[in-house]
Amino acid sequence: MNTVTLNPPRAVDQLACVGNTPLLRLRSLEAEVAPARIYAKAEHLNPGHSVKDRAALRMIVEAEREGALSPDKSILDATSGNTGIALAWIGAGRGYQVALCLPANANAERLRTLRALGAELFLTDPQESHDGAYREAQRLAAAFPRRYWYANQYDNPENWRAHYATTGPEIWRQSEGRVTHFVAGIGTSGTLMGVGRFLRQQRPDVKLLGVQPDSPLHGLEGLKHLATAFQPGIYDSTLPDEVLTVRTEDAQAMVRRLARTEGLLVGSSAGANVYAALELAQSLQNGVVVTVLCDHGSNYANAPFWEV
Repeated sequence: MNTVTLNPPRAVDQLACVGNTPLLRLRSLEAEVAPARIYAKAEHLNPGHSVKDRAALRMIVEAEREGALSPDKSILDATSGNTGIALAWIGAGRGYQVALCLPANANAERLRTLRALGAELFLTDPQESHDGAYREAQRLAAAFPRRYWYANQYDNPENWRAHYATTGPEIWRQSEGRVTHFVAGIGTSGTLMGVGRFLRQQRPDVKLLGVQPDSPLHGLEGLKHLATAFQPGIYDSTLPDEVLTVRTEDAQAMVRRLARTEGLLVGSSAGANVYAALELAQSLQNGVVVTVLCDHGSNYANAPFWEV
């Protein structure tokens, strides 16, 4: 009787699925900007459904390598949701407890996801927004240094280095070196800082543009109104050539448009990025504008802006 040897399945660790997201051509927008082009990095396709998977993974791995994070400590950070989800799923897979500070009025879908992943939540005063969550995380880290490893995404340089090492090179390769403008929202600023530094080394004349809400009272989760919010320690205001402002209503309208004309379900910060990229591209004679689809629309399934 002949025996058949079967090769083992080509399975991979989930962590290996972080990054290498596609660069998408937004065909429905091209007629408005031709001969310029707009491309979007599909970060909503990461395992945790957001761009924050990259920074969370690098921060954890580097902390383990340096001995700052050990099995007897919990991972602690302040978050608007996406970094928390990334820390929670990666932490769960690596055997860590995760504690997160976020405003009590955070998106309900994200709160459910965080609890499903086993994260301990410290809900802070909604009127203090993300700044209040940041202060609470600092307090806990100082009070219980043996209990927590504080990721501190706003000040941790491994945040931007994750994008310098991965997102930037991917965009350069996928655009075949033709990217002329890079547009990214400013929350922690890690994406803009890391990708921007890499692209500028490859092409000194590349234009780097940040995106912020037009007022402190906005509905763009994860983005900061720079004039009224605290400045992340990793943010270098001299790097971007310009910071563009976007109204919440315009970002949400773009989210609906992307769903209905591109089949892309993304969140409001992605809508802000694409809206800003479209406005920029319309002013160009030529060029290749690249932006970021930060997270998946499932995080906002019950948001009222879908029904407009």
